[in-house]
Order: sequence, then structure tokens, then C-alpha cells
Amino acid sequence: MTQALAVRHGPFGRACLYRMNKALATHAHREGHLTFLVQGTPFRHKIANGMFNSSGVEAVAINPWEPHDFRPVDVCDGALILVLYIRPTWFSSEGNGKSSPLRFGRTQIEVTHTVHRYVHHITGMLLNDESSDLLDGYLYELTRDCFEQSWQRQPDDGPPEKPEYDSVTDFRVRKSIRIISEKVGSEIVLDDVARESGLSRPHFYKLFREQIGITPNLFLNTLRMEKALDYLATTSMTVTDISFDLGFSSQSGFTRFFSSNVGLAPSDYRRVAHVLNG
Repeated sequence: MTQALAVRHGPFGRACLYRMNKALATHAHREGHLTFLVQGTPFRHKIANGMFNSSGVEAVAINPWEPHDFRPVDVCDGALILVLYIRPTWFSSEGNGKSSPLRFGRTQIEVTHTVHRYVHHITGMLLNDESSDLLDGYLYELTRDCFEQSWQRQPDDGPPEKPEYDSVTDFRVRKSIRIISEKVGSEIVLDDVARESGLSRPHFYKLFREQIGITPNLFLNTLRMEKALDYLATTSMTVTDISFDLGFSSQSGFTRFFSSNVGLAPSDYRRVAHVLNG
């Protein structure tokens, strides 16, 4: 079971404090993703073909659109986790245009004294419901420190683990992205999207994954999750209305979908989610 202790939405993206002992399905985010163990037993992410740990000495950095899951090591004790979803545009703007695109060079991040200090400050502010400008500053400095560390190489290191993804160059994939984005609240049939984009189903799936790095299904699920999180944090819509607005045939189906991606029920997320003014 996952317990949400604090969730803050802001210009930076999202900062969440969870107590988790439940595995999550493979999913992705538009944002850069950082996970830190604050207290409890370590946990793992499966990312691409590798398994990566979050512990007292290691954290995990995940690139935008990079598929991953969550696997607790001990389902009895669970773990207190700080989870950050950092918007690439915010990261670049906060760095006055000097920062590179938010693409981490490596997955595994060392929890240095500096990283630990920022994690401690951010965790304390979330638990104490503090929303000062310091939070934005701490979030940026922590992300920047992890970003720079991910591109540092030791003498015996090989090339960075994560290649830079290509931009979306194929006009048919761009068209399919527009169609999916415009119809995210409908019952989308991806075979129809392929046909409207001028592609056969096999070619569509292959080309989409080559250009984006994830499958069309995972892309659609990511957009649905984004809208669901935004609705829960910023509107008074009922969970039933949100379910139907996102194309689910029932509230129970939406709740299962949300739980498998976030680890808790939509109502539990809404209870602790707050939006900070930017």
C-alpha cells in the first residue's frame, strides 16, 4: 500500500513524499524523474534492460519519456521516498538558459553530502507544509547537482549509459502525437491513429518507438495520467467525472489504472495535493 504524505504541484513540476511498499506498473513521464530513499528499506527501478537501486547511498535519475517501474525490496516495511518530477523547460529557465536539456547521462546517482542535505531540506518543507521560495531553489539545486554528476566520468568509465534521444523528425509520428493529444479524453483506437497518420499498424508502432522511445500505448497512458493528476490537484471534479472525461468506461477502471501507475487511489492523491503559485 502507498501512503501519500505530501504532494506539491508548481512551475517546477511535482514534488511528492510517499511511503511505498507496492510495486508499480511500467510507466513514463514527460518530466525528468528523480527518486531518493529518505527512510526505510531500499527499492529498485527496472529501466530499459537494467535494474537500479535507490538506497541510502544511491539515488535514481530517469529521463523524460523513459519507461520504468517500481519494485520494493521489502513489502512489509516499505520505504519513505522523495519523488521529483522536474519539467525540462523550468530547469532550463531557472538556469538562465545555461543548462543543457534535462537529459541525465547516467541512471545511478551517488547520494553525496550535498545531495543528502538538499533531500533533507525538501523533505522537511513538504512534511511541514512550507511553501516558501526556498523550495524552488532547493529543487533546482538538487536537480542541477544530480544532472551534473550524471555526466561526470571516472577514468575507467565507459560511455554514458543513456544516449541522447533523437527528436521527432517523421511528420507521420508528429501527426499521430497531435491526434492522440487532441483525443486523449476519448476512447482512442490506436489502429485508427495509425491509419489517420498514413501508416500500417506494424510500421506505426515501430516508427513511434524509434522516434519517441516508448510505445503508443505508453504515450497515451502518460498523457492520461498527466490530465488525471492535474484534475485532481486543480479542480473539484468528482473522480467519476474525471474517469469519463479521460475516456474510461467506469470509475473502477480509472481507479485501477491510477493505482497501478501511482500506487494509491485518486481520492488519496487529491487529499494531500496542493498547487503552489509560481
